[in-house]
This record gives sequence, C-alpha cells and structure tokens, in this order.
Amino acid sequence: QVQLVESGGGLVQAGGSLGLSCAASGSIFSINVMRWYRQAPGKQRELVAAITSGGSTTYTDSVKGRFTISRDNAKSTVYLQMNSLKPEDTAVYYCNVEGRSWSSRPFGSWGRGTQVTVSS
Repeated sequence: QVQLVESGGGLVQAGGSLGLSCAASGSIFSINVMRWYRQAPGKQRELVAAITSGGSTTYTDSVKGRFTISRDNAKSTVYLQMNSLKPEDTAVYYCNVEGRSWSSRPFGSWGRGTQVTVSS
C-alpha cells in the first residue's frame, strides 16, 4: 500500500505563486513517473505535468513557462511550483505516482487532492 499526502494549496491572487508538494510513503521499491493532475468544477481531470525517474518533464500547453515540476527521489516527493497564476488555474490538484513495491508489484496511487483558488 502506497499513500500520497499533498500539501500547499490555498488562495492566491492572479499573478501570484503557490507551491505544491506530494510525499509518497509505504511499500515503495522504486518510483517511475510522478504526475500532477487538476480538475476544475464541471470539467474533466487533466494532466498538468509529469516527471520521470530520469528527470524528463512534460507540461500541458496552458502551464508551460509558468509551472515547474520537480522531484526529490530520496524523499519520494514531487513538487509543483506555480507562478503567474491565472483564475483559470483554479482547480483541485491531485498527484499521481506509479512505481514498484517491495513485493515487485507495480502500483499506481492518487492523492486526495488539494484546492488551489486564484482570484482575479
């Protein structure tokens, strides 16, 4: 069992910054991909950013140049630094982690989500 705990959401004015973190714990042998998703009211969940074990990153077009995903493998933690925030970034942000447990089984886990609200 792998648990994810997110932190760092909140309320910020447009143009401001927020940082999110997501720490994984439990039976973790290795972590492959770590991702951040978001879901705004009435919309489907969308992938925001992803980072591989090798450090390769991808971003959805709407956040390129504003958001930065990073990870600390020693802490099994993924971060999302969000700058120049816009009201349309308002959503619940979820982290998602894929890897392999100590029993060699693959796992995929989701956090419970953290609310990010950007006021205009």
